Amino acid sequence: MARREILLFFVVCAMASVLDGQTLGGPMHDKAVVCYVASWAAYRPGNGAFTIENLEPSLCTHLVYSFAGLDNEKGTIKSLDAWQDLEVDYGKAGYKRLVGLKKRYPHLKVTIAIGGWNEGSAKYSTMAATRESRQKFIDSVMVFLDQYKFDGLDLDWEYPARRDGRPEDKANYVALVKELSEAFKPRGYILTAALGAGKDTMDAAYDLPKLSRYLNLLHMMCYDYHGTWDGTVGANAPLRGTAEEDVLSVEYTIKYMIEHGVSPYKLVLGLPMYGRTFLLKDAATRTIEFGKTPAQATGFKGPFTGEAGFMGFNEICQEISNTSSKWTHHWHDQSSTPYLRDGERIITYDNARSIAIKVKMANDYGLGGLMVWSIDTDDFKGICEKETDAYVDFVDRYNQIKDDPVMTEALKTLNLADASRISKRTHYSVSNGQLHLRLPESQYTNYPLMETINDAAMLAMEEKRIMDEMERITKENEIDDDKTKPGAGSRMASSVAVILCCLLAWF
Repeated sequence: MARREILLFFVVCAMASVLDGQTLGGPMHDKAVVCYVASWAAYRPGNGAFTIENLEPSLCTHLVYSFAGLDNEKGTIKSLDAWQDLEVDYGKAGYKRLVGLKKRYPHLKVTIAIGGWNEGSAKYSTMAATRESRQKFIDSVMVFLDQYKFDGLDLDWEYPARRDGRPEDKANYVALVKELSEAFKPRGYILTAALGAGKDTMDAAYDLPKLSRYLNLLHMMCYDYHGTWDGTVGANAPLRGTAEEDVLSVEYTIKYMIEHGVSPYKLVLGLPMYGRTFLLKDAATRTIEFGKTPAQATGFKGPFTGEAGFMGFNEICQEISNTSSKWTHHWHDQSSTPYLRDGERIITYDNARSIAIKVKMANDYGLGGLMVWSIDTDDFKGICEKETDAYVDFVDRYNQIKDDPVMTEALKTLNLADASRISKRTHYSVSNGQLHLRLPESQYTNYPLMETINDAAMLAMEEKRIMDEMERITKENEIDDDKTKPGAGSRMASSVAVILCCLLAWF
């Protein structure tokens, strides 16, 4: 008995040792999920304070530490918050802690972003202006990446040729990207860039075919299309515009990028973890019309982010969860945008449903992945109630096709799993000759939007495979119908006769 107990003790110890050193994986699909991490979120008050320990790395494939800056005098990369980023002088060692997650989550790529809105454009314009100044910057980046063990760099210059930039920035930006790419290749570093999504910015700032050639991924910042600067209420990230000629929408940006030479598999669709706030000029306004209803020049603030006109999803969802609040819920069909109203106050934002719709669009266009700005404004503490309508649009499409005769034919060739043996990786299955849909089950108590991104990606990929097979069968049936239509044989005979006559005349 003593020998058995000793043996059991060693077995338990060995298992504990293995589990303690266990490595964990990431998303179960093959799309990139790029998560920007705002270092300054650590300074937010109360439940808004976000640290690296709050991260759930299994939800992401890439983590982007935001932001490093550009030394205005030296033209080199630098930390913007030494106490938060570095170890010196008892600093918080943000760089080391984020990169250190790779030990337990080896699927992760961790990069450093340089730039951002507050850094402006002028000094980046100066740095990129000459071969010598670009090389000085590149040399500093190589040392920086090696010192802090990052996997690469994300360029977040906002924006070339804009905001005090120069017209020649467009060409110089390509030169900078090309030279960085060439320097990175021997070391295997990743080079990505966050690109503005407005048409005016895309026209002025980017030579897209060349950028697509040299960048590993292009992060489309598909948000901030509308805000208080418009003077009217509008969607922060509308799926589609309010009119045919409206160029400020997610779909327009995707089409523009692809039509201007960007490889779809390199495109990463940016999704906002925040919304825009408005104060109506006339609180008595009965109907809200995006792009038309007048709003004041400044919106209201959230309790954590403290920025007028801006609220993180974690702030918005707490407003919704507050049973004593007076918010009324609305949905704008054209832009696929939820919005809230309480008298003169309006919030347009993204919830689980609108995120799922955008993930499907990204998949339909064959994009390489999704990106979030930023993960620290999701409900990372799991304080809010879960939304229940995230996949209502998937359910509607399922109900439309499940009894379609073409679906019956498609099931013969799709080789879907049996409903009784379905795995967590699979949502569509077959049983008794019928298509079945199993909606995702929540695995986390927090991060509802991030979880929606990954679950919707799986749903969208499976759904597209089914739809593509139905489309293939429909086209084959149409061809067969044409062949069997009355007169089809006589038309073919007449065509042959005409050809023979032409040949006889020729000879």
